Amino acid sequence: MRPFASAPPRRTTDRLPLVLAAVLLLVGGLLLALPDRAGAAADTLISQGRPATSSSVEDSTFGPEKAFDGISTTRWASTEGVDPQWIKVDLGPSATVSRVKLVWEAAYAKAYRVEISADGTTWTRLATETAGNGGTDDWTGLTGTGRYLRVYGTARGTSYGYSLYTVEVYGTTPTTPTPTPTTPPPTGAFTVVAAGDIAAQCTASSSSCAHPKTAALAQRIAPSFYLTMGDNQYDDARLSDFRNYYDKTWGAFKAQTRPVPGNHESYDPAGAFSGYKSYFGAIAYPQGKPYYSYDQGNWHFVALDSNTFDDAAQIQWLKDDLARNTKGCIAAYFHHPLYSSGGHGNAPVSKPVWQILYGARADLVLNGHDHHYERFAPQDPSGRATADGIVEIVGGMGGAEPYDIETVQPNSQKRISGTYGVLKLDLTDTTYTWQYVGTDDQVKDSGPTYTCH
Repeated sequence: MRPFASAPPRRTTDRLPLVLAAVLLLVGGLLLALPDRAGAAADTLISQGRPATSSSVEDSTFGPEKAFDGISTTRWASTEGVDPQWIKVDLGPSATVSRVKLVWEAAYAKAYRVEISADGTTWTRLATETAGNGGTDDWTGLTGTGRYLRVYGTARGTSYGYSLYTVEVYGTTPTTPTPTPTTPPPTGAFTVVAAGDIAAQCTASSSSCAHPKTAALAQRIAPSFYLTMGDNQYDDARLSDFRNYYDKTWGAFKAQTRPVPGNHESYDPAGAFSGYKSYFGAIAYPQGKPYYSYDQGNWHFVALDSNTFDDAAQIQWLKDDLARNTKGCIAAYFHHPLYSSGGHGNAPVSKPVWQILYGARADLVLNGHDHHYERFAPQDPSGRATADGIVEIVGGMGGAEPYDIETVQPNSQKRISGTYGVLKLDLTDTTYTWQYVGTDDQVKDSGPTYTCH
């Protein structure tokens, strides 16, 4: 039974027999002349350029943001051969949805649901398809209010995955003005979850064990991918420790994680980084080194090993990598923060890397090491506040014992200690912002929205 007794949703599809299509066109022409059809023209597109996430992606070129970028030739594609899969869009608070239009690629859903939610956890069904045949599905006459809308596929129509060229959501959203031609909405939106200093030697059987809670939070956010800022496993990061602790929690999304090592990864009695390398394998060493780079949307991400910033090969690689970059936004992440108000304090070893990043007009640096959350105003490598500076965030509250704030550094704008959580980074082709979310699902801090250099 559909959840609304009045005005039930209607779906049209472009894969109809020609005779039936002709009849529908005739009937449609008559309906357009009737007064009760006038409201259909008033539907406003409210999903384009909004932040999007998905249960999986085939690879980084088919991210969920592609279904909301307004380009008919780009698409989201899930992992092949797995049910269920979903794609979700954040419409902003109090969106009212009246219509959802889906344009499927060849990998379509035979069965799926269109659902809406106020919190991303409890979902109300707007429409149900049980005999889909691909093409275009246009659900009209919907009635639903919430912040998040998702298409939840339960049965694939092919042996592949799910793939959508377009998801268009129509309705109203009082807190989001309708874009004008002179101020187009941001495109290429995607979400990343980040944390450092994660798996203490404890399990969910202990109520005080934090990393199972941060892992569950990270999964609920359902980002495009996850990244870690080192000290993934305590205390000596043996392979057995990774298997006994990290793998039981954050290991659930290991394949979607892009890690870097911290100082604890170097303590392994079997050899520095031995357990880390054995556990993550090519995920952490995609180019054969513990430092690497990759792109998502208009962002270039640089993952570095701050334990070996004295290694000339890594420094030369970084310079060459940034010289080759063609993306408009740059984020780097590594373990040791140049600036920190926590117990470890500032790490001057990172200053030469900051100088290289600053020269390349990098936007964002993410670190761990100190077990607290802290954000800084844009600054240069010498700690001078400047609009063209780098924004640094310390996110070391992934599960290890918290550290106190000790000496507040210049340009530090917000500090939180004692509250476990993760960074939820929301990025577009030209901007970035973030939230620090606690394990109780409450936002503890929200960063400003910055425009990339």
